Amino acid sequence: MLDQLSKGHGIPSICSSHPAVLREAFRTGKHRKVLIETTCNQVNQFGGYSGMTPERFVEYVKKIAVEADFPIEDILLGGDHLGPHLWQNEPSGTAMQKAAEMVRSYVRAGYTKIHLDCSMRLADDPIGALDPRIIAERAARLSKAAEELRTEREENRPQYVIGSEVPVPGGALAHEEGVRVTRVSNAAETIACHEKAFVDSGLEQAWRRVIALVVHPGVEFGDDFVLAYQPDAARELSSFIESQGWVYEAHSTDYQTQKSLSELVRDHFAILKVGPSLTFAYREAIFALAQIEHELIPANERSNIISVLDEVMVQRPEHWQKYYSGSSGEQSFKRKYSLSDRIRYYWGEPEVQHALGLLKKNLSASQLPVSLVEQFAPLEKVVLQQQSSLMTPDDIISVRITRVLNQYWDAC
Repeated sequence: MLDQLSKGHGIPSICSSHPAVLREAFRTGKHRKVLIETTCNQVNQFGGYSGMTPERFVEYVKKIAVEADFPIEDILLGGDHLGPHLWQNEPSGTAMQKAAEMVRSYVRAGYTKIHLDCSMRLADDPIGALDPRIIAERAARLSKAAEELRTEREENRPQYVIGSEVPVPGGALAHEEGVRVTRVSNAAETIACHEKAFVDSGLEQAWRRVIALVVHPGVEFGDDFVLAYQPDAARELSSFIESQGWVYEAHSTDYQTQKSLSELVRDHFAILKVGPSLTFAYREAIFALAQIEHELIPANERSNIISVLDEVMVQRPEHWQKYYSGSSGEQSFKRKYSLSDRIRYYWGEPEVQHALGLLKKNLSASQLPVSLVEQFAPLEKVVLQQQSSLMTPDDIISVRITRVLNQYWDAC
């Protein structure tokens, strides 16, 4: 599937483990392949911050797919930034051993799209930027670890993505005005170094399964800004990849317009990574439901979901503190409304889950008034007319997330 991407055709890469996001991805992705990706931080052989190994994550995704009546065989699984990132404070010997085992654990679990990223400096590397040849040699070493695993079906052999010139994961840490696009010379060097490293390692067959190069197309987002795709700035980069028979993988495409997403796919940025904007849409829906609850439910019976979330974030700041700067008031605002959406790490906390359950219980007891839905969670008029007598909290959540997903399906 992924090696058949071509001009005018692409695929969204759903970079989220939120169950509501995955359910909507499977619901809207019927009769398509749905690509779900996890990062090395999120899922690894030690559990990652999600607490899931690759094998457990696959089981988790399949369970949601079955519940959504989505064919298991149409799920594609990708590993993002797989390399020694988690062990940068260790010498290259031990860091690369752990990275190799992580890649093996992904492939054993059934992941077939593997992004090899060895761009980070390790404890015994010289100060400064890492030599591109070293990056490539380490990527080939990880590919070799994956290739050593036997598979009964050739189509289950991993397909690889190389390159690491990407926006900051999860959004920029400071406001940006300019558009940074990868230079063609850098892209060409990445390809040349990796090809040599693969061939020198006897991995010619694996090299034929490299399908994409990660570059920076000039799109970005942060707390309060979005840098839109500028086709003219990426024109040279777009032309270059046509001679390679590959496509580009574009990170941080969240919050781009439908027009920009379509232009990215047209220009060979065929793999569109999206994550925070999907959970941002979920957060919008929950906050809208909280406003409806405020109008319908007595104060002593409300879930107080918004304040519960913020209290949990303040008590456990490890997922947002280094990302949100400013005064206490500015940080409070960002915790709720930043486009970086660090709030996404807190939906699974027990106190938050309890409040969510109460919110849905409170609003499921009777029909939601159309006037309040239109006030706080405005839907397309046709949806409102069709569902006004059946509107539930889950309907409002579904519509919000689907709006974002449909932009990607339409672009691809």
